[in-house]
Amino acid sequence: MLPRMTTDLDTLRDRLRAFALARDWGPFHSPKNLACALSVEAAELLEHFQWMTEEQSRAPDDAQRAQIAHEAADVLLYLIQLADQLGIDLLAAADRKMALNAAKYPIERSRGTSRRPAA
Repeated sequence: MLPRMTTDLDTLRDRLRAFALARDWGPFHSPKNLACALSVEAAELLEHFQWMTEEQSRAPDDAQRAQIAHEAADVLLYLIQLADQLGIDLLAAADRKMALNAAKYPIERSRGTSRRPAA
């Protein structure tokens, strides 16, 4: 399991705040605008996988991996900014969501299948 990155996320959030403040971007960083930008960047991330086979998507070359990393970073940065604007602790929200998913997708009904269990 990966260690919690609270300090790292807090530091990144603070750097994003300073970056936007220095450019006077606050008026443009409404939750709606950030959610829209996040969606666009997620689509740009998806674009890199659009015509790949499953196998190819698991082993991008170095150039593809670098481009994917840039788009993934854009998604992360907008998500952190959106959470910051709405006062959401992303790690706490992720922990809660994982608990909900564990209840929704119990191992005995979910192991080895992509089908959703009946409610």
